[in-house]
Amino acid sequence: MKITHLTKLSVKGVKFFAFHGVKPSEKEIGGKYEVDLELYYDATNAIINDGVKYAVNYEDAIDTVSDIISEESYNLIETLASEIANMLMEKYDHLQKSTVKIRKMSVPLRNFTEYVEAEHTIERTSQYE
Repeated sequence: MKITHLTKLSVKGVKFFAFHGVKPSEKEIGGKYEVDLELYYDATNAIINDGVKYAVNYEDAIDTVSDIISEESYNLIETLASEIANMLMEKYDHLQKSTVKIRKMSVPLRNFTEYVEAEHTIERTSQYE
């Protein structure tokens, strides 16, 4: 039996102003968004070496989210969450699982809503399963 160590690195409540949504006004006026990341990886080398070059650099991960959320406009926050999760998995080959939560804080509804949230998870699977 092979044992795998996983460390969960959480980044919570990163705030952005971006232009996503189905309604034209959302793409013109923009709105507030919050992003949470849960990044699972084997941090053994990072821990042993106490070095960021072996870790998932959370500042770099936030920069990646910033690039995606601000460069393109998506209709759905589900699509945005998926794009971010995919990019993080591509960027960090030692990342085993990533969960991205996007909260749309400025929801153009008649009823008051604190936010609408989409969550997307991607996990690598073993080729031997």
